[in-house]
Amino acid sequence: MNVTHLECALCNLRHEANTLQNLCRDCGKPLLVRYDLEKAAASLTLDSLQTRESSLWRYREVLPVVDGENIVSLGVGWTSFFKTDRLAATLPIKLDLYIKDEGQNPTQSFKARGMTAAISMAKELGVTKLAVPSAGNAAGAMAAYAALAGMEANIFMPADTPRANTIECQQTGANVTLVDGLITDCGKIVAERKDAEGWFDVSTLKEPYRVEGKKTMGYELFEHFSQFQNQKSKIQNLPDVIIYPTGGGTGLIGMWKAFDEMEQMGWIGSTRPRMVTVQSETCAPIVRAFERGERFADEFENASTVASGLRVPKAIGDFLILDAIRASGGTAISVTDEELVAAVAEIGALTGIFTAPEGAACLPALRKMIERNDVREGESVVMFNTGSGVKYLEAFA
Repeated sequence: MNVTHLECALCNLRHEANTLQNLCRDCGKPLLVRYDLEKAAASLTLDSLQTRESSLWRYREVLPVVDGENIVSLGVGWTSFFKTDRLAATLPIKLDLYIKDEGQNPTQSFKARGMTAAISMAKELGVTKLAVPSAGNAAGAMAAYAALAGMEANIFMPADTPRANTIECQQTGANVTLVDGLITDCGKIVAERKDAEGWFDVSTLKEPYRVEGKKTMGYELFEHFSQFQNQKSKIQNLPDVIIYPTGGGTGLIGMWKAFDEMEQMGWIGSTRPRMVTVQSETCAPIVRAFERGERFADEFENASTVASGLRVPKAIGDFLILDAIRASGGTAISVTDEELVAAVAEIGALTGIFTAPEGAACLPALRKMIERNDVREGESVVMFNTGSGVKYLEAFA
């Protein structure tokens, strides 16, 4: 076991590992898992990965579960990675354009990565009841993994969450409550009731382990790019640009953490991909804070978007997202709902991938980046599709 401690992402206060904790006891900000990376690197090598399982648990040395018997998994991770030449040909400049398709995960979204880690640790630490507020896909992943682990799942979702998500949770045994409001309103209910009900809160970044599952997307990118020997990235075995649809932001935060761990283990140098956040114009707190030069993002008033995963008006990890964007030389871009819905059909017709609206938002964002000269001829760009379009049929009515 290589975990050394938990550390507050803001004030750096050290917390004990392997105890049930949510947020920093001093400042109330997210906790991150820290590892003995020298020890991890002794066995987590590129050669060793050649014979490991095709799931995110191939990176066991940098994941928090001690006893393998506590791993709760439906085979999550190691999703497909595509070079999309036909889609790239529609752009005004020549790029090496790739899609990482997280819709191939169990429960059809990247949220399964976070939940396999969080619920495995909950099992290891003796949790029996879980609660989560969700815009949809996190709830589906939590319900599925809680069912597999034999835990009680209590889910609070906005009343207008896509029906596929609510039905999925009900059919996998969760207690589902629909709330008139946004995900932030659902979060308030969980916070108010969790102590009395005996629930452990697995909200985004309000526990330390979901981000650990999400960070494996960064490790997988490294492996994918190691196989593309002719790619022209200036960064060894990583793309020049990563475009990521951002609600709560754990995917982007997790990959940024993975790159730091890989550097400490000697896999990569200090150069990083430029990290790009994409949000909807009608819910863009990170974009607004980035443009204002702020480190923390104010709550976005009257938030709305058909891309339900982007409808997060206030992210607890706002400063981590903004720090990563700025440190990497990246940017934050908003697109309209009309643009992101139209992009679903365009991507589908040219790649065969039925993306979630959130993932499709990466394409109009990329076009805007090209117009602004934020992406240059010949660079390598990865767009993340965070889920399957099948979960969003109402968005295409």
